[in-house]
Amino acid sequence: MKKNKNITLQDLGLIDYKEAWDYQEKLHAEIVSIKLNNNKVSENETVVTPNYLLFCEHPHVYTLGKSGKPENLLLDDQGLEQYHAQYYKINRGGDITYHGEGQLVGYPILDLDNFFTDIHKYMRFLEEIIIRTCADFGINAGRISGLTGVWLDHEKLENPRKICAMGVKASRWVTMHGFALNVNTDLSYFGHIIPCGIDDKAVTSMEKELGQAIDLQKVKDRVLLNFLEIFEAENELK
Repeated sequence: MKKNKNITLQDLGLIDYKEAWDYQEKLHAEIVSIKLNNNKVSENETVVTPNYLLFCEHPHVYTLGKSGKPENLLLDDQGLEQYHAQYYKINRGGDITYHGEGQLVGYPILDLDNFFTDIHKYMRFLEEIIIRTCADFGINAGRISGLTGVWLDHEKLENPRKICAMGVKASRWVTMHGFALNVNTDLSYFGHIIPCGIDDKAVTSMEKELGQAIDLQKVKDRVLLNFLEIFEAENELK
């Protein structure tokens, strides 16, 4: 079957977390449905599956992955209300994280059969996209062995700090959820959780590292370019 390496970019802007989650589920279900139908027809009748990359920001929200510990949220219901934050237990991997305005959230909804069927490789590709994007802005970022996401001071480990959290889900090789890059994020909200269940490492942002607010659109442009290059894909804007 022919592989489709075209990725449709959709910038959802500032959107409620649950609304974006429901939209991810809808796109995911549509792709899975196409794949299941392709298994029932001849090769000449098969339909190529689409791929999407969603960009967005969310109002204050904490999300807990399926392997996470609820006690890593340090706020009760009253505290969540005080800080105008929502809280969801969701179906991605990973522990707890925070999303808020000034943070670039990316949700790739990809049929990995169009690229490669290897979740470990997929995660490393996502990390590489962010590492290259940080480098585009003069920030030296990388990986820390045994930890998911993208980190600063990843070599000497004197003051390691996370700049991008990641958590994904894949079903029938179709992905959802993704990455959250702290651009101009209000980092104080991370003080109400144990980020990703790691209590001995800090969280940072591009703004904090560079000492000035960063144009979010410029970051989106670089993430997209790096995404297409690493996945050897083409883009269709919607």
